[in-house]
Amino acid sequence: MNRILIVEDDLALSNGITLALKGPNNEFVQTHDLSTSKEQLASAAFDLVILDLNLPDGNGLDFLTDIRKTTTLPVIILTAHDMETDIVTGLELGADDYITKPFSLMVLRARVDVQLKKNKRILAETIQIDAFSFSFDKMAFAKKGTPVELSKTEQKLLRLLIDHRGKIITRDHLVDSIWTDGAEYVGENALSVTIKRLRDKLEDLPSSPQYIKTVYGIGYTWAVK
Repeated sequence: MNRILIVEDDLALSNGITLALKGPNNEFVQTHDLSTSKEQLASAAFDLVILDLNLPDGNGLDFLTDIRKTTTLPVIILTAHDMETDIVTGLELGADDYITKPFSLMVLRARVDVQLKKNKRILAETIQIDAFSFSFDKMAFAKKGTPVELSKTEQKLLRLLIDHRGKIITRDHLVDSIWTDGAEYVGENALSVTIKRLRDKLEDLPSSPQYIKTVYGIGYTWAVK
């Protein structure tokens, strides 16, 4: 499932974008200002951001700068046709693509598909962090060259933490993302148990973790970028 954050203060346009990109593999969060957008990005995981630059409480370029401090997820900026300086600045700050208004929704859909496919190829590659080697596509995990066996639940948890390393992910979001079948009630300690098992397999000193850290009252983070 692709989770797409649409940051656009024009409600009609935002709804039009959602309709154009609607599909069985896409789900959307629509925000209309910077403050709400920052809250969403801090509390949930996304695969793509569609970002309008002219927002009621600030410039989308500032939000783009914040995004690039913590993640490489694809960002497509939306800008008025005559704002070439915004396009150049956006690309320099790390935007992956841009669309000038007015634009064709079919063209937007094609460009979104390109970025999502590109992101999936990147995520399929082996990730090297210190002594760890993670290949989620091949389900191969190693620490200091020694293979580490992870359950499917542990893999889901690790993937979320790695994809958003350096950021805090709330307990509620982790539970909703890992136990997605909705077939049975997930006890409050299910996440805590999975965190402990993952720490036991990856951390040198699980009781004082270096990587999988608890943010008390909020959730967890993979602390090392």
